[in-house]
Amino acid sequence: MIIIQDILVILLAGLMMVDENGPVIISWFPVILGTIMGVIMGDMSTALAIAGTFQLMMLGVAAIGGSSTPNYGLATIIGAFVAIRTGTGVNAAVAIGIPIGLLGMQLEVIGRLICNFLVHRMMTLNEKHLWKSMNRVALLGPVLFFCQTAIPTALVVIIGPTFVKALLKAIPTWITDGLAVAGGMLPVVGIALLLRYMPVSKFLTFILIGFVMAAYMNVPLFGIAIIGFSGAYFYFFSTINKSKNVVQTEEGNDYDE
Repeated sequence: MIIIQDILVILLAGLMMVDENGPVIISWFPVILGTIMGVIMGDMSTALAIAGTFQLMMLGVAAIGGSSTPNYGLATIIGAFVAIRTGTGVNAAVAIGIPIGLLGMQLEVIGRLICNFLVHRMMTLNEKHLWKSMNRVALLGPVLFFCQTAIPTALVVIIGPTFVKALLKAIPTWITDGLAVAGGMLPVVGIALLLRYMPVSKFLTFILIGFVMAAYMNVPLFGIAIIGFSGAYFYFFSTINKSKNVVQTEEGNDYDE
């Protein structure tokens, strides 16, 4: 069972980048990858807690233009794998996941540079009408994307979480505590940026209701989501009915004239 889990984790890490740069079926968002990791590793609650942390970090960083950002998907996969396999918890996942995410960013830059050479090679083959060779070169792109995240994950899996656990113990406490504090601050930045572009003043009532239910009434997140969906459903159809009434009133006024 452990071998099967290891293989599935490596495949998930590789397919994540292929999917991100291709069909976007699985998606590369931490919450989705965390759900899949929970199914693979058999600990959904821990995987989702880690995935939610990295997802909120991801909201605080945006890749504008051709810039690169930390690979939070890779951080989620490896962080969840190490935390669940070793039982070290969310803080350990953040401590190991952030450096892995930064490493993934550097690997992405290298991958883009190599892809640039592949594109020029394909253009040359196209000018020579060597389309079969061009298609073979094109297949190197998905292989490159797969290896970009599969190889670091395979190294962690092969070396073993025990080594990673020992490495975490060897890291000074002030470093792990600092990463934990940073991991706690980045989600706040993500939420702040999200609220910055949301119509907060228009829906402040719903935000306050959700906050009170979560902070003081201990309502589960799924229950808050259902209430939020109910409020959105009511608001949506109320707005449609209001628009229909306005249109009917305007048509009636035109008829009277």
